Amino acid sequence: MSAPFFFQLLVMFLLATTAFSQGLSPTFYKKICPKALPAIRKVVEEAVQKERRMGASLLRLHFHDCFVNGCDGSILLDDTDKIDGEKNALPNRNSARGFDVVDKIKSAVDIVCGGPVVSCADILAVAARDSVVALGGPTWKVQLGRRDSTTASRTDANNDIPAPFMDLPALINNFKKQGLGKRDLVALSGGHTIGFARCLNFRNRIYNETNIDASFARELRASCPRSGGNNNLEGLDMTPTRYDVNYFKDLVGKKGLLHSDQVLFNGGSTDGIVRSYSVNSEAFSADFTKSMMKMGKIKPLTGNKGQIRKKCRRVN
Repeated sequence: MSAPFFFQLLVMFLLATTAFSQGLSPTFYKKICPKALPAIRKVVEEAVQKERRMGASLLRLHFHDCFVNGCDGSILLDDTDKIDGEKNALPNRNSARGFDVVDKIKSAVDIVCGGPVVSCADILAVAARDSVVALGGPTWKVQLGRRDSTTASRTDANNDIPAPFMDLPALINNFKKQGLGKRDLVALSGGHTIGFARCLNFRNRIYNETNIDASFARELRASCPRSGGNNNLEGLDMTPTRYDVNYFKDLVGKKGLLHSDQVLFNGGSTDGIVRSYSVNSEAFSADFTKSMMKMGKIKPLTGNKGQIRKKCRRVN
């Protein structure tokens, strides 16, 4: 028996044993590949240092992955004759990014692990955490042991990823479908403390809505005209490359960029949570990490379900 083949058998045995005995665990790769998580962190830190916006992009990939049939890496699959993928769903088309960074992470991890040991779904979960940390945010123990899906669904992505035009009841129902409550909704929306949005997604708000600070709306109209400029970017809060509570302060001041942001503070049932986070960064960080861990457990594939993809963009 050749050494590489023996190694593959050993890895498969260890993966199966760990999966069946523990399910998701923060120590899933401790024995199988102890260098995996440091390798992920290194690539993420380099990517964020090169372009700070990338941190928000990697966080968003994990979020959009988990909301479509669970955290299974399906968002990474390219279209094929058999797969109508999620990359071209309305919430992702021309906006989801960071796929090249995920490819770099996968290559780096496979090198230190000696083969395809770490799933693409787990890479997304760890990269999201490391991105938040790289931009000044809190850390948390990522539950690991997910496997990758062999399918994707553009239809499910269109239906299940929350839209920037949703009102509060629709958002609450959308998150409830995923097993997430109102506090999770507000805390995870706080991920908009980092990142940018396209003019296409906030144009109606700055021209037609009334629950918006007038000077804020005027400023935005300079970069987002009534027609054209759909891909022009504006920060989701006043400090879009730094993790802080300015997102919530903006909401209190009627300066939420997206309709779905401002409805969290518009006389509804989530006002109190927004106000508390706006003045208490520790409370926000504590709830954000709890909700991220909770979201990361949405319908994972474990055990002998799915596969460990050799390339994140296609099935084996």
